[in-house]
Amino acid sequence: MLEAHNGLSSRIVEQSNFDGIWVSSLTESASKGLPDNEITSGEERLRTIREIRRASSKPIIVDWDTGGQVEHFTFWLKELERAGVSAVVIEDKSFPKRNSLLKGDKLHILEDVDKFSEKIKRGKEAVEDMMVIARLESLIAKKSMYEALIRAEAFLKAGADGIVIHSKSEVSAREVMEFAEKYKKEFSQPLVAIPTTYDLPTEHPFDIVIYANHLLRASLKAMKDFVETFDKNKLAKVEDIFKIIGYEDRSTKQ
Repeated sequence: MLEAHNGLSSRIVEQSNFDGIWVSSLTESASKGLPDNEITSGEERLRTIREIRRASSKPIIVDWDTGGQVEHFTFWLKELERAGVSAVVIEDKSFPKRNSLLKGDKLHILEDVDKFSEKIKRGKEAVEDMMVIARLESLIAKKSMYEALIRAEAFLKAGADGIVIHSKSEVSAREVMEFAEKYKKEFSQPLVAIPTTYDLPTEHPFDIVIYANHLLRASLKAMKDFVETFDKNKLAKVEDIFKIIGYEDRSTKQ
């Protein structure tokens, strides 16, 4: 899966070899000039998702942060399912979350296991076919591998359709690979990795791999480089835009 944050970026994913689209809270909030701390409203996020859905036919997985209050979560899940979303991921941190890649372990406070399990259970009861996937922040918060596995078991028992194991290790994929090895011995539900700060080996046990912020980062670098150099030779052609969005000059057609 590859991140998209608007209709244009979703068209790029649509025309690529990636299997689906990840709608990231980080890249969506950043594209609006806002921090990634659940300040963007559900209605704003839903508008973006509908824009992405209109521009692409590929499966969509949505990053819905902590899910917020249970009553709000069940409401938005129904709306997301109506909008054509295949799966929603919520992370087991207390509201409002701080972005997982921020430095400082004390920023990342894990939610009570029973409370988060109840949110998953209520969420699954609210939808028909859409998957609800639990994202484990234990490694982000520098908790033990054992605690991560305990939380995974609890969330799967509550009805989660899969688990995301998140890590910001800058050395290697060792800790997510260790978790995956232990997880696969115990559970059959899909396991997801988000390799942003680390690289996965070619051979790995993950069922879904999400490249969660790469298109926004690529566009940010390109925009900053252009502003610094104002080199028009580095720009895409207007015709490239027409090609991506499917524009045709029908006045020339008979």
